[in-house]
Amino acid sequence: MKTYDFISLGGGSAGFNAARVAAGLGLKTAIIDGARDLGGLCILRGCMPSKTLLYMAEVLHLAQKGKTFGLKISSARADMRAIHARKKKIIAEFASYRTKALKSGKFDLIRAYARFRDAHTLELSNGKTIRARHILIGTGSKVSVPPVPGLADAKFWTSDEVLDLDFIPKSVLVLGGGIVACELAQFLNRIGARVTLIQRSPNILRDHSEDASCVIQQAFADEGIELFAGTQIERIAQDKRGTVVTFIYDGKRITRRADHLFNALGREPNTAALGLAAAGVRARPNGQIIINRWQQTSAPHIYAAGDCSGPHEIVHVAIQQGELAARHAAGVKKLKSVDWSLLLNVVFTDPQLATIGRLEGELDEAGIAYVCASYPFNDHGKSILMDANYGYVKVLAEPKRGRILGAEIVGKDAGELIHAFSGPLAMRATVYDLLRAPWYHPTLAEILTYPLEEIADKIGKK
Repeated sequence: MKTYDFISLGGGSAGFNAARVAAGLGLKTAIIDGARDLGGLCILRGCMPSKTLLYMAEVLHLAQKGKTFGLKISSARADMRAIHARKKKIIAEFASYRTKALKSGKFDLIRAYARFRDAHTLELSNGKTIRARHILIGTGSKVSVPPVPGLADAKFWTSDEVLDLDFIPKSVLVLGGGIVACELAQFLNRIGARVTLIQRSPNILRDHSEDASCVIQQAFADEGIELFAGTQIERIAQDKRGTVVTFIYDGKRITRRADHLFNALGREPNTAALGLAAAGVRARPNGQIIINRWQQTSAPHIYAAGDCSGPHEIVHVAIQQGELAARHAAGVKKLKSVDWSLLLNVVFTDPQLATIGRLEGELDEAGIAYVCASYPFNDHGKSILMDANYGYVKVLAEPKRGRILGAEIVGKDAGELIHAFSGPLAMRATVYDLLRAPWYHPTLAEILTYPLEEIADKIGKK
């Protein structure tokens, strides 16, 4: 029976980077991945294809707004076959690069699925059995099917099907109001589908602030997306004409019909087939593996990272977690766990929504004092001339010295602008430190100086 020092279950962002680091530290390493296509969720069916399509839809949207900018653009419409072909080409290039890295020879790549026989032994779907001193579980997540009446029996799209469309659907009912639901609902609307979004929580993007979600909701409404938040779905039914969803909204029973149904009600950890109990690995009822700050599970030599363990399903976090697990397994000294006070998050709707650090809700709950200031995009020169008037920049700082605690940006290119706070937040910089830096005029980034100046004034007056 072959034995390894370190094995990654899954070759996605967490598993691949854990194996890369482990091999670099001299551990005899393998990746076990039985998926038909190598690359992981981000490259194949997540971040990269979705952002490719979202950017193409943004270009189309700007072209259709030509009159706003004094431009005569007689016709601008989506050619879905061409869009699909471009996306496939780009993703194939990304996947090819990852496949080459997986087959580089720095570690063994085993094309199979694995299941725990015991805490150190894995049974493979190819009939073989292998052992490891340390194991990293990085099996990601899968689309969940919540107990919504009629959903389990319905034919529905997941994000996989939406990202692989080569035609423009006439109408789509979108169930959910999370990041995937919102990003792809706007994409579908912009390429020409009639979109209705039905969300159970009072606001879309419920993990973000109410202020932020309201800006996105207004933008969606202005673009023609029909949005219902705070609903209770009573029934989903299908016939030859499509899908009918009946739900309660604002005390009234409402029915909506569309050609297609898109289930975007979330994802769940992909751990059910791993035989975790045989390895002594504890998981929550939804299958999420319980970990400590070193990514260790209840079996200390077994680690977990990425979507299967959380607490945040974000690629750069999965990479951090996987690398940390590998270093811990290798016995590297003076390690630091993932610093959640630097958490960075981006929603690629238009306008975008980006946050970093600790925000109002968390600070209020923890009883931590802070100073807050915000400034709107519709009063900033560069955003006005770009007709990018939705949203605001909000900064939170410590009230005595002005050390930056967090920031929230809703607006044009928020996902790029938020990185102006990444370095300063990690370096524990103050608003005064940032104001000493030069800010070019006129730029979108210049808008960040206004809340920084307001906080500096507030602190100076005390």
